[in-house]
Amino acid sequence: MAAATAVVTRQGNDQFRGIFSDTWSVVCTLNADSLVDGAGSSDTVAVPGVALGDIVIGFSFGVDLAGVTATAYVSAANVVTIRIQNEAAATVDLASTTVRVVIGRLA
Repeated sequence: MAAATAVVTRQGNDQFRGIFSDTWSVVCTLNADSLVDGAGSSDTVAVPGVALGDIVIGFSFGVDLAGVTATAYVSAANVVTIRIQNEAAATVDLASTTVRVVIGRLA
């Protein structure tokens, strides 16, 4: 499993004009495992205040995903899961990188 560190959160809703009652901006470091073709790995990030039903609005990686697909979602109270899946037909070992995640709670 990958390891996420240096989690920074910012809570507020100033950019969404009432669509969301709260938003979180998360920056973390992800050092994913080397994945053979067809393999996947999930990592969790502690995000205080998020709850099931909150929406991951978007996320980005600081490296080329090299054929790996990525998904981010709120998986439990105070937890966001980042899942990567290798469908590149070869082993992929992503470099340690910064991942940015934006989460919203509908008003």
